[in-house]
Amino acid sequence: MKTKTLATTMGLLAVTLGGNVTMAATDTTTFQVTATVEDACTVSATDLAFGTYDPNTGDLDGTSTITASCTESTTYDIGLDTGQNAAEASGTTRAMAGDATTGYLSYELYSDSGRTTVWGDTVGTDTVSGTASAADDDHTVYGQIPGGQFVPADSYTDTIAVTITY
Repeated sequence: MKTKTLATTMGLLAVTLGGNVTMAATDTTTFQVTATVEDACTVSATDLAFGTYDPNTGDLDGTSTITASCTESTTYDIGLDTGQNAAEASGTTRAMAGDATTGYLSYELYSDSGRTTVWGDTVGTDTVSGTASAADDDHTVYGQIPGGQFVPADSYTDTIAVTITY
């Protein structure tokens, strides 16, 4: 019986395979994947806190950090405006206004640690240029309040707009 069943099964298999067997057909195509990366930048900055100013002890220095986050190899310029108290400023010198008084405290912002190059907002003249790396690019702002400014005791503030042009 086992032989007959095996032969019958083999016969059915032969009929199935020997008959019209249809194979699956295939076709292939391709498609492209594309993207465009444009120059893009964002900018952020830390506050510049000078601390306590004493006009009798000379200049008071402080720093801030500006971070440029741009697509790699993007060229850019970072500019600093004259602040909210530009009317009270003189030339490149900026001014902080007192909270409770009408007094103003003058200060400068520089792009170099020697505090010789004033940081302004005219692209190609007094801004800081850069080419973006694969990471964030940090730029230090060097601030200085010149000594000898006898102003009313108060808290003095100003706000500087940072602009990145790319």
